[in-house]
Amino acid sequence: MKAHPWHYFDPWLLTIAVVLSMIGVAFINSATLGVESLRELVPRQMIYGVLGVAIALVAASFDYRNVMAVHWWIYGTIVVLLLVIFMAGQFGAAGARRWLLEGAVQPSELVKVLIVVTLARFLADRQNNIHRFSTVLQSFTYVAVPVMFIFLQPDLGMTVQLFVVWFAMVWLAGMRWLHQGVLATVGLASLPLIWPLMQLYQKQRILAFINPSLVPDQEYNMRQALISIGSGGILGKGYASGSQSQLHFLRVRHTDFIFSVITEEAGLMGALLVLLLIAALILRILWVARISKDRAGTLLCYGVAVLIFFQTAVSIGMNLQLLPVTGLTLPFISYGGSSLVSLLFAVGLVESVLMRNRSRERSP
Repeated sequence: MKAHPWHYFDPWLLTIAVVLSMIGVAFINSATLGVESLRELVPRQMIYGVLGVAIALVAASFDYRNVMAVHWWIYGTIVVLLLVIFMAGQFGAAGARRWLLEGAVQPSELVKVLIVVTLARFLADRQNNIHRFSTVLQSFTYVAVPVMFIFLQPDLGMTVQLFVVWFAMVWLAGMRWLHQGVLATVGLASLPLIWPLMQLYQKQRILAFINPSLVPDQEYNMRQALISIGSGGILGKGYASGSQSQLHFLRVRHTDFIFSVITEEAGLMGALLVLLLIAALILRILWVARISKDRAGTLLCYGVAVLIFFQTAVSIGMNLQLLPVTGLTLPFISYGGSSLVSLLFAVGLVESVLMRNRSRERSP
């Protein structure tokens, strides 16, 4: 008798994501203490967390293969949604047009997960031709169309993230080494052409990374982030006791620089705990990818794992001044309702892949 798919639900996968979200709520609370204009962020993040868990369970209940069967409809919806944002979206920080519903929703966060879903189906359908350069270019064009609208919002961080995810998924699908070299060469050669298209604040972030003294305002926050991390020591200064965060020397500490807050208040041990939890989540997702018998499901899991890994690496890298500030936040931890809900939705999709493949594996 065939077991019900819920019999194979992985509680550890969702539990790790929930624990990370709870840690995020705790440190968002610490980072916003005493700031009247930010006092609503904690209850909002908690609501988004509950909503995200509910959406994850709903996503797990659906067969991911049925979702992928309508991937062209999903892709069309992505393009139309991004076009609407480009034409009528609401402006936010640094003049970026990324939001709907009075700034409550950032659709591009959901879009990045849906692109992984549709790209996984697109590549799986062309698995036998992935060795052809024409197929690689088709997949690039497939991703480049929606990503172009994200770049124009402007959102350089997410643009880079999605192209990295595309490259990783095509590589894992079986792209030839020669084609990888060609794409890497073309990508590096095109960087000077991208520079004039970037916004002033984006250029300043890169210049501040190369030579902080060129952009004093950017240099200030980067220095405060390093001071926060360095002053935390092994065990930290204690919850809500960090001088840089509590005295508000560190800016955007509840989003871009929340890792600095964690390291200052919980120390190296607290930071390592967060990293170990994220690593455990990624490894669990990669395990699901490995046991999946369906190529599209495997690529979906790989895409989600790369999405979380790259965002984590960039977020921590910019806190440590190893990478330019891009606006990419620490997954599940930083404030951002759309980001949290979308990541929990992605976890739900991975659960769906696991449940259907294990169910099929155990059926007589």
